[in-house]
Amino acid sequence: METSDSGEPVRSRVGSEVPVEETASLVERGRLNCGVRGLAHGIVICGLVALAARFLSDHYGVPAMLMALLLGMTIRPVASESRRAAPGIDFASKRILRIGVALLGARISFEVFNELGWGVVVLVVCALIATLFFGYFGARALGRGWRLAILTSGAVAICGASAAMAISAILPRNEFSERNLGFTVFGVTLLSTVAMVVYPIITQSLGMDPLASGVFLGGTIHDVAQVVGAGFSISDSVGETATTVKLIRVSMLAPFVLILTLVLRMLRIQQHSDANKPPLIPGFVAVFVVLAICNSFGLIPGWLQALFWDIARWAMLAAIAAVGLKTDLKRILDIPPQSVVLIVGETMFIAVFVILGLQLVL
Repeated sequence: METSDSGEPVRSRVGSEVPVEETASLVERGRLNCGVRGLAHGIVICGLVALAARFLSDHYGVPAMLMALLLGMTIRPVASESRRAAPGIDFASKRILRIGVALLGARISFEVFNELGWGVVVLVVCALIATLFFGYFGARALGRGWRLAILTSGAVAICGASAAMAISAILPRNEFSERNLGFTVFGVTLLSTVAMVVYPIITQSLGMDPLASGVFLGGTIHDVAQVVGAGFSISDSVGETATTVKLIRVSMLAPFVLILTLVLRMLRIQQHSDANKPPLIPGFVAVFVVLAICNSFGLIPGWLQALFWDIARWAMLAAIAAVGLKTDLKRILDIPPQSVVLIVGETMFIAVFVILGLQLVL
């Protein structure tokens, strides 16, 4: 479209006149439509991977999170050829992830703190803190970075893959961020699956009663689904106790992310300029806390809680699928053995810590 020096519209090749303002509006609208289509393209791919992972999980019993990650990494070479998918995949790995984590708050009720007694709560909190210190000093001894230490120890101590993704959302990024996140999700999910089978045997060999068994399983296994599977494989009472303890650990996610955000700001470990600094309280953490408070006062009806939980599960599945689509499988295989030793060591540490702690609180 040509215009005169004075900005007046001139006739186009077909003889019509289009004002300059309308032309600019059309250009902006075209950019918006292209942006929306770009997001939709990548989000649809992540959604299809999540659907496939859920199907495999429902029919073959494999962890959905693990399958979403592996399927994403498998089709990455094909998806990466389409540049249109990149914005949507990036959106799913960040924004949709935070939506899923925020909605987890609807499952948290502060009543769980009273159900088992404050001794168990103190044990869970101490296990979290001790595992973080173990991870930090273990990483230094093994020559690994502090980002990986926080990511793996937080995932082990709190709630597995969900915690790993939430922590990754606020950690300063470097060239290893995607690889470390993919490795952590893969590692904690695989270790949770092994623990789901092995830990019930440990509780029986140690002669634990139902209460102690539930606290041990809920206080040590990383992911919620595996906690439920391990607990109810022993008995209903053990399963209920294990799930309650696990919810206590999940409730630690928001305070941990908030404290970590404050520490990073105080230490000036930021990638942002003063104008682009993230908020003091991340939005998804604030929503998590608000939902937890509302649920504690009975303000969230059961049907809405179930809806939020379904949305959260699908959002996190789509997000972990996006992580897989952004992660080169070769880079995962190139993970140094020290990182494997670190996450296995953290898993063993929290198990031993809780077993010893049970002698004091029960």
